[in-house]
Amino acid sequence: MPSAMPPPIASRPAGGFSLLEMLVALTVLGFLMVGLNQGVHTGLRLWAAQSRQIRVTADLDTAARLLRGLLTGIPILPAAVANPGAAPVAISFKGSASQLSFVGDLPTGLGGTRRAEINLGARDNILALSWVPRRHAARAAKPAATETELLRGVASLELAYWGAGRPGVPAGWLPRWDGPSLPPLIRLRLGFVNGDPRRWPDMIIAPRLWTPTP
Repeated sequence: MPSAMPPPIASRPAGGFSLLEMLVALTVLGFLMVGLNQGVHTGLRLWAAQSRQIRVTADLDTAARLLRGLLTGIPILPAAVANPGAAPVAISFKGSASQLSFVGDLPTGLGGTRRAEINLGARDNILALSWVPRRHAARAAKPAATETELLRGVASLELAYWGAGRPGVPAGWLPRWDGPSLPPLIRLRLGFVNGDPRRWPDMIIAPRLWTPTP
């Protein structure tokens, strides 16, 4: 009696995949899609955070450049240039701990400047310049002031002026400077509202053409 033949071994179809291999491949593909999706979301969040930081830095840099340009370029009276050993005398300059008023040259945005009576201060959490064009005629009607916003989210502005309050007194930082002579140094310190991550290092500016007496 012939022996029973063993059942034939099922062979894999040429070029095909088993059901188990298909499930494993689909599972791996699913993990890859999840990983790619999370990677895209993470990349978008990082890009958005970087864009916000760039905007914040650009705003601070623009305001700092404008203020430094205005205060280092305060115009002075011609007679003061003839005496380089003395502090120059401005057309107008008066500063307190919270605001500064002076005559300066505002950039026009077209490569030139425009002389104006300028007031720097902070209110309603905004650091701003309020200015009117400088009129040569004493009786000319003064136009309404224009306010230019520099920074938002500013909780405080603290100004100080380096110099001697009176003859014979050592120089130091003073909360007030009545001018019209310019102080050797001006310090601007900003504080931002709670929760604002921005930081403003103390800005110390030397008004133009001031030369210390030997």
